[in-house]
Amino acid sequence: MRENVAIEVENISKSFKLPHEKQNSIKSAFVNFYKRKKGYEKQQVLKRVSFEIKQGEFFGIVGRNGSGKSTLLKLLAGTYTPEEGYIKINGKLTPFIELGVGFNPELSGRENVYLNGALLGFSRKDMDAMYDEIVQFAELERFMDQKLKNYSSGMQVRLAFSIAIQANTDILLLDEVLAVGDAAFQQKCYDYFEKLKREKKTIVIVTHDMAAVKRFCTRAAYIVNGDIKKIGDPLEITDLYTEANIEGIEKQHRQFTSSQHHNLTAKIIKQTPQQVIINFQYKSDQKEEMYVGISVIREGISVADITTSLEKPLISKGKLTYTLNTEIFNEGVYQITASLFKKANRECVAISKERNTFIIKGEGDITRGNALKLADTWEYN
Repeated sequence: MRENVAIEVENISKSFKLPHEKQNSIKSAFVNFYKRKKGYEKQQVLKRVSFEIKQGEFFGIVGRNGSGKSTLLKLLAGTYTPEEGYIKINGKLTPFIELGVGFNPELSGRENVYLNGALLGFSRKDMDAMYDEIVQFAELERFMDQKLKNYSSGMQVRLAFSIAIQANTDILLLDEVLAVGDAAFQQKCYDYFEKLKREKKTIVIVTHDMAAVKRFCTRAAYIVNGDIKKIGDPLEITDLYTEANIEGIEKQHRQFTSSQHHNLTAKIIKQTPQQVIINFQYKSDQKEEMYVGISVIREGISVADITTSLEKPLISKGKLTYTLNTEIFNEGVYQITASLFKKANRECVAISKERNTFIIKGEGDITRGNALKLADTWEYN
């Protein structure tokens, strides 16, 4: 194993048995055994996976639910053992996989700090030295003598996270714990991970948060059905992941239905590097004035909206076309949703079943924000 490599994974495989029969007695177990009857099927979770992570890398692992990424992280942590292949670790490794494991709800916050610290390998003297810093980071000074069962779930996670980050380690494994708690505490978590990057710690994270992958990761891997399809630049990997999710997102959106008396459809008919063209068809069996509104959605948030002119109301049925200037958007995945409203009281009477998706590819420019490209009109004095 080369000195600059923190983790080496070579041809590892892992499978699990999925039971289909319930054996609730010794007799049934013997009967099934002598019948040579299999009460389970074999699920191959990982298939001869190989990769290396260099020292000082912030390495992301992304994939859809059930792809095998969390199993891979538990193999790296030593929670699971590979059926074949091997994993080599160069340095001290600490997993942040299940925060708060070992907490006792009947003990106080103070007692749980010492208990959890002992599970992480700290002595009583170590914990005495760290205690004030842990409590201050968790922002729980007033609550440390309360029983843990009286804490909210957010308070418990903050306390567990604050204890876990005290570990002096070379390699950290993170499973969806890049940020916990409210917005203010999340920012403290982000600051902590920025600090780890500056210190050249090796970090491996499994996450569905593509914004976090772009922000923190130096490289990333995309895993599909137990196979690593691609390892490379985080922007490239997040594009692959989001493209694969588009079909699923659009299927979910088709749950929306139009009302009995109104109908609206929307469809992207063309995309160029500069624009997206959308066609709309509306229909109503009620003779009343209406208008169409569209929203451009990114990561579940509307970043741009527009409606048809209220001075030109829509009646009965017709077709519309809208040309969206996409040069104002940063790289990423966007969806267009459309709704039909009554002009009189702005009641929504129909939502398009389609959720049209378009992707803006690019290098990414952190100076221009998350979604919209604001003009660079700074004046330097």
